[in-house]
Amino acid sequence: MNRSTNPGTDGQPAPERVPLLSYFAQEAALLLEDPALMRKEFDELEAEGVPTDFPFDTVLQQLSAFIRYEHAPFSGAAADVDFHAGSQPSVNGSIKVLKQKAAEFSAKGFDVIITSDRKEELERIQDLIEEEEMPEPEERDPDEDPAGTFDDADDVAPSSEAFLAPVIYSTEAFHSGFVLPSAKIALFTEHEIFNRIKARAERKRKRFKGISAKELHALRKGDFVTHVDHGIGRFLGLEKIRVGNAEQEVAKLEYAEKGTLFVNLNYITRIQKYSSAEGHEPKLNKLGSPDWEKLKARTKKKIKDIARDLIKLYAKRKMEPGFAFQPDTHWQKEMEASFMYEDTPDQARTTVEMKADMESPHPMDRLVCGDVGFGKTEIAVRAAFKAVMNGKQVGVLVPTTILAQQHFNTFSDRLGRYPVRIALLSRFKSAKEIKEALHKLEAGELDIIIGTHRLLSKDVKFKDLGLLVIDEEQRFGVSAKEKLRAMKVSVDTLTLTATPIPRTLHFSLMGARDLSVINTPPRNRLPIRTEIAAFDTRIIREAVIHEIRRGGQVFIVTDKVSNIEDLLASFAGAVPEARFRHAHGQMEGHELEQVMIDFLQRKFDVLVTTKIVESGVDIPSVNTIIINRADKFGLAELYQLRGRVGRSNQQAFAYLLVPPINLLPKQTLRRLQAIEEFTELGSGLNLAMRDLEIRGAGNMLGGEQSGFIMEMGFEMYTKILEDAVAELKEQEFAEVFAAAAETKPRVIETQVDADIEAYIPEFYVESDTERLDLYRRLYAASSEKAVDELKAELVDRFGAAMEEVDDLFALANLRVLGSRSNIRKIEIGKRTLRLFLPLEDDKQFYESGIFTAMMANVSAITAPAVQLKQEGRNLFLQAFLKDAEGSGRIAEAAALIRSIAG
Repeated sequence: MNRSTNPGTDGQPAPERVPLLSYFAQEAALLLEDPALMRKEFDELEAEGVPTDFPFDTVLQQLSAFIRYEHAPFSGAAADVDFHAGSQPSVNGSIKVLKQKAAEFSAKGFDVIITSDRKEELERIQDLIEEEEMPEPEERDPDEDPAGTFDDADDVAPSSEAFLAPVIYSTEAFHSGFVLPSAKIALFTEHEIFNRIKARAERKRKRFKGISAKELHALRKGDFVTHVDHGIGRFLGLEKIRVGNAEQEVAKLEYAEKGTLFVNLNYITRIQKYSSAEGHEPKLNKLGSPDWEKLKARTKKKIKDIARDLIKLYAKRKMEPGFAFQPDTHWQKEMEASFMYEDTPDQARTTVEMKADMESPHPMDRLVCGDVGFGKTEIAVRAAFKAVMNGKQVGVLVPTTILAQQHFNTFSDRLGRYPVRIALLSRFKSAKEIKEALHKLEAGELDIIIGTHRLLSKDVKFKDLGLLVIDEEQRFGVSAKEKLRAMKVSVDTLTLTATPIPRTLHFSLMGARDLSVINTPPRNRLPIRTEIAAFDTRIIREAVIHEIRRGGQVFIVTDKVSNIEDLLASFAGAVPEARFRHAHGQMEGHELEQVMIDFLQRKFDVLVTTKIVESGVDIPSVNTIIINRADKFGLAELYQLRGRVGRSNQQAFAYLLVPPINLLPKQTLRRLQAIEEFTELGSGLNLAMRDLEIRGAGNMLGGEQSGFIMEMGFEMYTKILEDAVAELKEQEFAEVFAAAAETKPRVIETQVDADIEAYIPEFYVESDTERLDLYRRLYAASSEKAVDELKAELVDRFGAAMEEVDDLFALANLRVLGSRSNIRKIEIGKRTLRLFLPLEDDKQFYESGIFTAMMANVSAITAPAVQLKQEGRNLFLQAFLKDAEGSGRIAEAAALIRSIAG
């Protein structure tokens, strides 16, 4: 803070620097955002030689004069405050037990409160309590009272009159009940009384220091970008330059060898922020060099070769005769209705798609993609049951013995009440059991068999195989895949994968492969509570004890195999009540599988392991994960690891343990803060999922594709993929996709060049990043409604718009109108309007009657005079404008386009 006092060398007063705090009133309350991080950044500034007027300790001393609140997400357990409160006692839905517990609390002078956010539910509970006869008090188990609520010596057995103290019924919403002895309050929530999960209210997420979806795609100075025509450059910010007679804002990009490119913001959609695998830094392209075009051409050729094979297989499969399954039986509907969760929209849609495939006269080959626990296995169960109801056998092929056991448990549980015979083929079965199962399979006495690659052996013979379910096909070897291809030709096949398929890839390949994507988690799934803390064995003890007390299990993940046994001994010493084992990738395969099977069968409580549990493990009883040295893991790894918990209705917890904050680099802190804030389910599809999506692209199109993604960025790669598949569908496979082409709406991308000052002034929206994001959203809007909604948001946030902003949004609406009217480009000069028509190779425009109808409309226009002209390949309509004002010229252009389009 500068304050003019002493004269400087030029005779003018030199600024004296004084602390900002000297301007604050004494009663001011200050919020300190992580003092440890502040000190770390202060020390870094000093190390860089940045001059500082006041040492950090001096600033802290000055802060002591004010009321201070500190927010320190990286502080350890020492900062915890113990309220000596307990959880709501469990009553397991019993009104009788609830009334007894309430009587005990009343006898001790507690206020008993029962809450529900539904008035009708409260009235129902009140009626049930009043109708219930008062029981005699039971002996209490000390283990049910971890908070010490009932430790008083004056325990008195309440009489039936003891409950006459009125219960307080409230419609205030609480997420959890509690017992607070110091305040003599016992609060019960309706959803916990009946063991239901309370849905969290939808709310807008607050801003945070991690990386949000918006911030992920937001460009900052220095970020790498990919330009469709010029390749990879570096974004240097927004600048204003004069274009013709008007001032316009442009994006400045730097390329190799000091090359500079100014991009008109009309073309901002041709720029994407470069993104690739975490930590990869690209090489800048050189402006004017042919290398970028060569890379695009090479990538497109490779993609076309792969997509061509996929489309050929698709077309061939559609010609193959197959078994057409009958519509659902009564048992099928009953079995599906017994599913304990309500179907998500994605799950319901996938079920419909799967059944339509099975009931068609051609073999099904559908890939179902969705995270673990999102309901893929239930789709497989429904498909298998449908096949069995039609007298067919089902083979379920999985990559590991653990998954085979999990699927066997799931299928047996879901289909146990029906006459369906299920067997498991794995190394844990004796030779005699395997021989007997194979004999029954060949004789038709087994309906469903589940196993690993053992199912592909020559001695495995089905009497009448109707459905093959493959889980994580990409994890099988080459020879196994060859055998699968031979089996899949005439048999309905359902493939499941937990590796996310990028949405753009999904849409691009629609028609080349049947895909169903399940992106929505079950409705009663709770977000995982994530905490970052300095390593402390007390945190580990509290987390493990809490999980075991509620009947669950725990993963402790560490970054190194070398010290895993020492860590296990340390953890076991801290929590002697728990049973510990360890597992890692250097163990023998059978030994590792045995540990995992034992954990699955709950023979111990805590598994100390490495990141081998990152995928392919679904154990609903594990609802706490502790990640030691979380700073050593990438964001995608942390997201995947955290996703191993929270697979049931229980609230799940993830603890990210790190060294003291002053030892961590800034980028690591930002990554950890991002994962802490990405608590909402599905939110990882922002940044953490980028690595996984690249992996998914490799699984779909071959591993070499990841090399192209590194060279050009993920967004550019998916654009080329989209173009390549579209070209194949329109040219080489036009007959196969003729029906789809007829129903596909015609979309044309319109560019607008106007000699009008239309931009968002810097004084109106100060942040370059914010302005660029607004431009990007504006030029991506595909309807007038979307444009108008964005303008309303802008005015709401920044106040009344000025003329330049009004004209900018009017031009955006003109672009939408042009796109709908088959106008490729709109040029607005001082007095001239030019409307460019599609190029001559757009056969759909010139041969379908659209062009003829447009010319008929032009001939009917009397004023202004419209002329059809041609310059080189460009065919355009030209008219003269009357109005000199920007807004008037835009309105004239819009009116003329509407007349021409008809």
